[in-house]
Amino acid sequence: MNSARPSPKKVKAQVHASARNLWSGILFGLGLVAFFDEAVFHQLLHWHHFYDKSTTGIGLVSDGLFHAFSCFATIASLFMLADLRRRQALRLKRWWGGVFLGAGGFQLYDGMVQHKWMRLHQIRYEVDLLPYDVIWNVAAALLIILGMVMIARTHKESLQGESRS
Repeated sequence: MNSARPSPKKVKAQVHASARNLWSGILFGLGLVAFFDEAVFHQLLHWHHFYDKSTTGIGLVSDGLFHAFSCFATIASLFMLADLRRRQALRLKRWWGGVFLGAGGFQLYDGMVQHKWMRLHQIRYEVDLLPYDVIWNVAAALLIILGMVMIARTHKESLQGESRS
């Protein structure tokens, strides 16, 4: 039985590509959910601003900075994605796992840290927050779990050498 082992250089390149797939997906998921949050809850529904503890003007400036951050994260992730494709190192299952992990991670951070701990803003004002908080944080947890399951499966597949999707 002759099992050819990959060279250390090839293993290092595979580990690097695996990490870049994951980080590109995480940044894309983070940027996508941040953009959705800002467009829907801040601009369309007018439920809150990123920072609600000052004037409306400051709230709008904070929304602009938040939007710039979401654009930067999304654009950076797409540059990483293009580089992965160019190098023929794109692993879509791992990338999508990162997207779900990033989306859920941002949403959980927003719901727990920004809404509850720092009190930068609430989802809505002058309503019972409990249903909003439960839906927001349960959805975040489900996205994180889905992302982690997908990432774990790609790790298992790469160890078995079965998948290149």
